[in-house]
Amino acid sequence: MLAFLEQQLIPFLEQLYITFGYFGVGLAMAIESACIPLPSEIILPMAGWMVSRGLFDFWWAVIAGTIGCTVGSTVAYYVGAIGGRPALLRYGRYVFISPHDLDTADNWFAKYGDWAIFFSRLLPVVRTFISFPAGVSKMSLPRFLIYTTIGSFPWSLGLVYAGKVFGDNWVEIRGFLAKFDYVIVAVILVLVALYIYRHLKRSSVTAE
Repeated sequence: MLAFLEQQLIPFLEQLYITFGYFGVGLAMAIESACIPLPSEIILPMAGWMVSRGLFDFWWAVIAGTIGCTVGSTVAYYVGAIGGRPALLRYGRYVFISPHDLDTADNWFAKYGDWAIFFSRLLPVVRTFISFPAGVSKMSLPRFLIYTTIGSFPWSLGLVYAGKVFGDNWVEIRGFLAKFDYVIVAVILVLVALYIYRHLKRSSVTAE
């Protein structure tokens, strides 16, 4: 099903790029970075393919991807900062998130947020969703923007370049990187399971 949806995405992106040029690349990346799983592993290699056809300039495509990522990430950050934290404080107990957990996340982002944001931009799946918790934890916005931009640049550079090199075979890039998606999702699921287990165990001890 997912592969079918991605196949439907390809002609849409091609038309978007032909119609709006670099703005289309930036728009697609902004959507991807606003916690909407539109895979940049398709968006950026396809822009690289357009470079190989002489329709895009390489560096402008990279810059458009980087700017789009920063813009979309900022939207997700503000959603987390404005609406996410109040919602979690009110309803978080239903998903095993307590005020103490939020305080812990605040301290973690204050200490490690810069590097977390930077390295998250280089990881499939994680890069799409990291901005929301950064907003919830009220990470410094200037630092968030700086490290988001710095981290997004090599991701955009690498995927646009790969699309340029692969040319008409650029779709193979998504197939290769999809393997890492499964690994990262599996790791996330294990971490979530451990978090729920520890939360339930702590709750049972408190009840005793």
